[in-house]
Amino acid sequence: MKSIQGLDFSNQRALIRVDFNVPINSKGEITDDTRIRAAIPTIKKVLESNGSVVLMSHLGRPKDGPEDKFSLIQLVDHLSELLSVKVTFSKDCIGEEAMRATSNLKPGEVVLLENLRFHSGEKSGEREFAEKLAKNGDIYINDAFGTAHRAHASTAVIAEFFPHKKYFGLLLEDEIKNIDKVLKAPKPPTLAVVGGAKVSSKITIIENLLNTVDHLIIGGGMAYTFVKAKGGKIGNSLVEDDYLDTASKILSNAKEKGVDIHLPVDTIVADKFDENANVKEQNIDSIDDGWMGLDIGKDSILKFKEIILDSKTILWNGPMGVFEMEKFQKGTVAIAEAIAESTRNGAFSLVGGGDSVAAVNQFHLADQVSYVSTGGGAMLEYLEGKTLPGIKAILD
Repeated sequence: MKSIQGLDFSNQRALIRVDFNVPINSKGEITDDTRIRAAIPTIKKVLESNGSVVLMSHLGRPKDGPEDKFSLIQLVDHLSELLSVKVTFSKDCIGEEAMRATSNLKPGEVVLLENLRFHSGEKSGEREFAEKLAKNGDIYINDAFGTAHRAHASTAVIAEFFPHKKYFGLLLEDEIKNIDKVLKAPKPPTLAVVGGAKVSSKITIIENLLNTVDHLIIGGGMAYTFVKAKGGKIGNSLVEDDYLDTASKILSNAKEKGVDIHLPVDTIVADKFDENANVKEQNIDSIDDGWMGLDIGKDSILKFKEIILDSKTILWNGPMGVFEMEKFQKGTVAIAEAIAESTRNGAFSLVGGGDSVAAVNQFHLADQVSYVSTGGGAMLEYLEGKTLPGIKAILD
């Protein structure tokens, strides 16, 4: 692990790739600063070691060059407040404007560069653009796990211009260590709880997890594809008919590898996809025509809770139902609470993926699990066993 722990940054400009892609409302106010806060320890580490900091990030998806609504200048005041340091801003991330802002930095100073994606060379991974970016620092640190799966100029290509001075930031280091606790050195019994809408988006993850876990709980919309593959009657529930054979193969492979797959036994069904729908509880393999499953039922909750409380390593990725609607959130809440209880009892728990993270935040349980990953797509690709370009670039 190429860590910044123990490094001396005296009179060095640390060029740090952060993930400041935060939600901003129409008034220019940051509505969730989680990603900014996550980068603060790395920035402070450099400053406390007598170095200066140059920050680069993307924000949103600008199409053709600069757009005011995607300018990082909107973050400067809040970032200054979080760091208790005046942060200066460069109106560009390369060229004369950037060089004026970064070339004569004094220890303790912080500069935020303008949105990387205002230049097409960022997303295309253009080497010339990466080389110009590299001139803004003496040391390169990648602390943006959320973009580590992208082969962009600032996450992968730039590292070649710092052959002996490229490192993981504290956040990225933490992410890798915590995911590896599940994938590479789990304490048994090991459990993965996988939910969400579609089997198609989670096949590779599930297949890779079958080499690691003892138990796999499958919930959410994808569960109905597995139930139908086993011959169940699922009414109007979400199903991917093209993946019925895939689901059957996963069940067969799990049996061969000695992994216990646990599907819901009952479900909360509704007569329409609506908060005001009529609802009832049914066995998951005998749902009436015209009704759709939108959450797991009470027997499934009891069954899954028992497995969770018996596990020592837990990965949770994906909700059990349509938790955004109050009528269909009991299953997801119950799973989150059971994982929190198991964590209190000594288990290691990792929560990742947008909806799972949203759920633990919504139900105020984020501080009751061992680790909440900041990287949605990056974490999923890492769980699939892929080598992430942003990580590979540091290690090469």
